[in-house]
Parts: sequence; structure tokens; C-alpha cells
Amino acid sequence: MIKATNIQKFYGELQVLKGVNLHIKKGEIISIVGASGAGKTTLLQILGTLDTQTDIENSSLEINNIEVTNLSDKDLAKFRNEHIGFIFQFHQLLPEFTALENVCIPAFIKKAPKEKAESRAKELLDFLGLSHRHNHKPSELSGGEQQRVAVARALINSPSIIFADEPSGNLDSESADNLHKLFFELREKFGQTFVIVTHNAELAELADRKLVMVDGNITKSDQEVLDNTIVE
Repeated sequence: MIKATNIQKFYGELQVLKGVNLHIKKGEIISIVGASGAGKTTLLQILGTLDTQTDIENSSLEINNIEVTNLSDKDLAKFRNEHIGFIFQFHQLLPEFTALENVCIPAFIKKAPKEKAESRAKELLDFLGLSHRHNHKPSELSGGEQQRVAVARALINSPSIIFADEPSGNLDSESADNLHKLFFELREKFGQTFVIVTHNAELAELADRKLVMVDGNITKSDQEVLDNTIVE
């Protein structure tokens, strides 16, 4: 599913990632934890193709058996739209659009027919308990509801991988618990792989594997597990 080898990232002379190796199997829910500044979000952005590693010649990133570093910008954008979904801490919903319209945006980018996109969006919103919120704008939704709209948006194109960066960090405890349970329900229903950066200890422990980042790399104990992982 995901095979990252020797992922490095420099910002000027500061090395944020120091040769990360990572194998993730299809259908896994992986949590990535660590202190602020350990490189978690940078790693997530590179795995999600929102950013690129510094030393591409001596590293590789395969997603669904495709070496994404070999793709042109246009092909990479298409790949990201079709294969990857994102959930962010602050939702990133467009305030002028309704919940339904926000969910449809990735499908419209994919050039899906309007009727098909809206039908799929309604199905997802209904599944997430938002059947009565289709036509409400973000300002009319609670924090938990906004985050579920963001989850629906991430799922609209049926991506194989969902990357989430502190998805429950801006939610109250009840909404956070509901969101955590939802990830596992989605994995069972749709078969997605989840890679989640989180400071939430409960969510981190619920994951199939918890990866600990320290000073730009995954700790040795977790690396030994990864080296013995069969990649699908």
C-alpha cells in the first residue's frame, strides 16, 4: 500500500526528516505520535504528496505500487485526487458553500457528473448522521458536524488512503470519541487505510500500530516492526 524509503527533508540547513523508512499495509489504521517538532506533520504531508522529500534520487515513495516521485505535477495532482483523502484539524471547509457542496468539490475536480457527485455526497452525509444538514453552511454546524463533513469530503472519490492531521484536536471530548469510532467504522465499511498524526493518547492506542517519531525519525523499536512488515 505505502512503501517509503529513506525519506529526508531539509528546510535550509535544518534537517526535519532523517531517512524515514515506512511500510503500511492495506486496511491498516496507523497512528503517528511524538513531541512537537519531531517531524510528524512533515512526514504526513510528504506521504500524502502535498510536499516532496529533499533527496529524491536516493529515496522512494510508492503508493499503490506507483512510484509517485516519478509523476509529473499534473499526473500527481490527478493521482492525489483519485487515491488520497485528507482530514485536517480545522476542517478547511469553504464557508460560502453548503455541507453538500463542500463534500462534492473533490468529485467536481475529478469531473464527475453533478448528479452522480451529489448522490454520492448525500449517501456519505447520511451515513455520517448528517441527513438533516445537507443544505447547511459551515457556520450553521457544530464543530463535530463540520469535521464529519470534512470526513465525507475526504471519502467522496473513494480513495484508498486517508491522511489525517490532528483530526480531533479541535473537538470536545465527546465529538473526538465519536470521530475515533467513526474511523474504524469507515475502515470496516469502505476498506480505507488511515494514517493519523495525533496527540490524542486514546486514538493513538486504538490504532493497529502506533509509530513514535523522535528527532526526525521513527524510533528503533517501531522500525524493527516495520522492517518485518509484509507490504500489500
